[in-house]
Parts: sequence; structure tokens; C-alpha cells
Amino acid sequence: MGEGLLVVNDTTPQLTWNLIADVAAIFQYQFMDNAYLAGTVVAIVAGAIGYFVVLRGSAFAAHALSHIGFAGATGAVVLAINPIFGLLAFTMGSGLVIGALGSRLRSRDVTIGIVLAWTLGLGVLFISLYTGYAQEAYALLFGEILGISVQEVVVTAVVAGLALVALVAMYRPLLYASVDQDLALAKGVPTVALSVAFMAVLALAVTDAVQVVGVLLIFALIVTPAAIAIRFTTRPRFAIATAVGISLGFTWLGLAIAYYSPHPVSFFITSLAFGTYVVVRIVEAVRARVGGMALEPLAGG
Repeated sequence: MGEGLLVVNDTTPQLTWNLIADVAAIFQYQFMDNAYLAGTVVAIVAGAIGYFVVLRGSAFAAHALSHIGFAGATGAVVLAINPIFGLLAFTMGSGLVIGALGSRLRSRDVTIGIVLAWTLGLGVLFISLYTGYAQEAYALLFGEILGISVQEVVVTAVVAGLALVALVAMYRPLLYASVDQDLALAKGVPTVALSVAFMAVLALAVTDAVQVVGVLLIFALIVTPAAIAIRFTTRPRFAIATAVGISLGFTWLGLAIAYYSPHPVSFFITSLAFGTYVVVRIVEAVRARVGGMALEPLAGG
């Protein structure tokens, strides 16, 4: 596969001591170029929207929309059309409903549960009607970024672009309403309209991220990087930039590891995300413990 690259059983590349050659070998194939392009786009939009998902306590919404989207995608497969269109239609439609009927956290979770139950029932129906190759359904569940085409990269970029433009347009009022909804409402901020718009943007982000990590692992890119970022800073723009950077790191490193491994990309991306989050929480706990012990003598004195 290239200078400095060893091959095991003619299928699995193996790392060598020549790091430059190993990195160059990753990008000698079109499918890896496509994967990195799509992964980069998805990581950027997931990191940006993820900050508001965590800030607004909408992690369950992101998780639910991915499962709702699976029903739409399987329905599209049954109709022999591109799954991305069914995925987008269901996530967008359900996102608008959830945003309109559940602007507050308690009522939103109830609404999400109701919509999720119905769409999962539809998903079961579509799966029972589907008689084609099971790999398509598997890819929807766990992602198949290494099989993405140039056309799908373009679609991914367009969807991500729409989501980012919408997020920038509503940034200030959305941040205001996310920090203190009651005060924002008192100041005349259209919180219900913002909730609907935010859920629509979240639907776009979920649609993009599904192609990388699948519907079952959506938290890895939309929630975890932002959950890590907000533990380092309270400044919104810096937190968003940090979340994007962390998301990019998980995606790029996960793709690189997967290239030299027979295991799926989504496993490495989610493992990196989970491991990093655990380390951050442990470090926080240790620092709090050490800080508390240092203050004890002062309190006693």
C-alpha cells in the first residue's frame, strides 16, 4: 500500500516506525479522503450544536432524534430511495413537533418520549417490510463513514452548512434563552420559536452525525465533546471552539486508528470520547479532593 507500510494477510495495514509514511498511506485512497472530509464536516457541526445541547439539557432530544431518524431511513430503504432523505425528513419533522410542543424541559421530555415511541413502532414496521441486504440497516445503526461516496460528502457538507448558518443566525437569542429561559421570556425573546428552530438545527446535526457513528452512538460527537469543553471554560465562544476541536480530534484519530485495524470506526470514536470524558471527571475529582484537603488546616485554624 505504500513505502513504509506492511500488510498482514493482504488486507489489514500495519503501522511501522516511519510515521510520515504511515500518515501518507492513509490518504492514498479515495475512500479515506471522503471519510476525512465527511468526518471533518460532521465534527464541526456536531461540536458547535453540541454546546447548546448540553447547555439546554437536550441530550435526550439528540438521542431520541437519532432513533427517530432511523425509522425514516429504514422507510426510505424500503421505498428504494437514499436513506439520508428519509432520515432528514423524520428528524426534521419530529424536531419541529418536539420544539413546538415542549419548550420547557419537563414537557419536552414527555413530548420526546411520545414521539419516540411512535416512530420506533414505525421503524419496526419498516424493518419487517425490508427484504434487502442487512448491511444497509447495520450501517444506519453504527455508521459507515468508510463507505461514503463523493456525492454523500457533498450532501453532508450542504446539510452541515445549513445547520451552521442557522446556528450563527440565532446565536445570541439562543444563548440568552438557554442560560435563563424565564428572563429571556420576560425580555420578549421568542423562546418557543427559538425552541422550534433549535430542534430543527439539531435534526440537521443528527442527520449528519448518523453517517459517522450511527444512530446508536450519536452521543459520541454531539454530546461528549461539549460536555468535556464546558468543564474547561464558561465563555460560550471558547467552549464552542473547544468542543469543535475535541470532536475533530476524536474523529480524525478514530479514522486513523480504524485504518490500521479491522474494527469499525465508530468503536474507536466512541471509545476515545468515553475515555477522555472519564479521565476529565477523574482529574476533576482528584483536584477537588486535593483542594479540599489543603483547605482543612486553614478551616481548623
